[in-house]
Amino acid sequence: QVHLVESGGGLVQAGGSLRLSCAASGRTFSTYTMSWFRQAPGKEREYVAAIYWNGGSTDYAASVKGRFTISRDGAKNTMHLQMNSLKPEDTAVYYCAANLRYYELKTTDTAYDYWGQGTQVTVSS
Repeated sequence: QVHLVESGGGLVQAGGSLRLSCAASGRTFSTYTMSWFRQAPGKEREYVAAIYWNGGSTDYAASVKGRFTISRDGAKNTMHLQMNSLKPEDTAVYYCAANLRYYELKTTDTAYDYWGQGTQVTVSS
């Protein structure tokens, strides 16, 4: 089992920045990839970005590419999402997720086995 805890959410003005963190514990050695998803009120959960847990390639949704950066610190078992140039439409609960089954960067939430509890990001206009 993998336990995930997000932190770093908050309220920020449009154009501002936030850095989210996801602390992982448990069977992290079995993790292939990790991702960030988000869910706005009344909307379906949406893929944001993904990274190989052992380092290497990353992937981003078109809506955040160039503004968000996903990274991981293997020594601390932590993943981050640096969010710059935030827009009101980025407002959502952000979740980190771990994939232990597929050795590809997956963009669908059904590919992920473990989820954190989420952290709220609110961007005011």
